[in-house]
Amino acid sequence: MSVRHLILDRDGVLNYDAPPGSYVREPAEFRWLPGALEALALLQRGGVRLSVATNQAGVGRGVMSLAQLTAVHERMQTEASAAGATLAAIVYCPHAPAEQCSCRKPAPGLIEAAVAASGIARGETLVVGDDQRDLEAARRAGVAAALVRTGKGRRTEQLMHDAGIAAYDDLLQLARAIVGVSHDHT
Repeated sequence: MSVRHLILDRDGVLNYDAPPGSYVREPAEFRWLPGALEALALLQRGGVRLSVATNQAGVGRGVMSLAQLTAVHERMQTEASAAGATLAAIVYCPHAPAEQCSCRKPAPGLIEAAVAASGIARGETLVVGDDQRDLEAARRAGVAAALVRTGKGRRTEQLMHDAGIAAYDDLLQLARAIVGVSHDHT
């Protein structure tokens, strides 16, 4: 598969998850996972478009405001840019799970929106997540998926058994596989 577009889950793929029952509500709470910025820069140099698709139920639950979420995403974009990567699109679901919207993963809405914004075919797009709902959203949108073992990824891999989804230790290992760079040459 030739990958020209990556749709990345945010929490657990790019940054550390907030503690259970909590949310990344402020820019200072956003902490990159080791190797994530390097991975984004490597993918960017490889000509891969980068999008982020993230559930942010904290907004719908009234735990955080849309302005707080925007500030977190602005920091994420600024730091990615400083590392040499452009996050071309950030799509998010602000709804609480009880709202049963069509965008909250595992529904396919966010993935479909990111694909539409990219202008790149589904067959050249890969969704990267750490949770079964990321992988299910990809399947429902007709897009291939890969699992990273960061965040909830190791637990998700155990639950999936052998679902035929490629799994990588982290985003950097996946990025190296996509752009064909060996570990010794980075």
